[in-house]
Amino acid sequence: MTIHETRLPGLLLIEPTVYGDARGFFLERFHAERYPEALGIEAVFVQDNHSRSKRGTLRGLHFQVHHPQGKLVECARGAVYDVVVDVRPDSPTFGQWHGVELSDMNHRQLWIPPGFAHGFCVLSDEADFLYKCTEGYHPEDEGGITWDDPALGITWPLADPILSEKDRALPRLSELSPAELPHTEAAVS
Repeated sequence: MTIHETRLPGLLLIEPTVYGDARGFFLERFHAERYPEALGIEAVFVQDNHSRSKRGTLRGLHFQVHHPQGKLVECARGAVYDVVVDVRPDSPTFGQWHGVELSDMNHRQLWIPPGFAHGFCVLSDEADFLYKCTEGYHPEDEGGITWDDPALGITWPLADPILSEKDRALPRLSELSPAELPHTEAAVS
């Protein structure tokens, strides 16, 4: 696998080694010993999630406040534009975002450390999105920021996404106090 650092500390783009021939391909999506060592993390994944969405759907930008999740994400079928926003109050990159296309053709993955808001929009007719999480989902602990927060300036590849009512009602980042943001153990330098 090849690992690329991004401009947001801790956020890593992973390109797994893909073995392909006329029959198709094989790749290792995760290995309990190799991934944590290669990524320089001590993550234990406790929950796997799988979502299917149709073209134009935007999910996010979500986080958990008291149980922040690290996530290893990928698109197993179709294509998505994946976005993360650093919402760690003490981070030097607080409020900055990173976006990347993940698809069943490029096989890329993202390691998203705890303390980031996460979302994606679907570029293909349908997309199957997979994410391994370091914390279980706690519905009472949900937080989020609106996908179109002008202060963030995210360049989404669509103008009028399909949103859930919950996502439509999310606040801007500036409307949240530090107590309403993910409680991570240490600031990033």
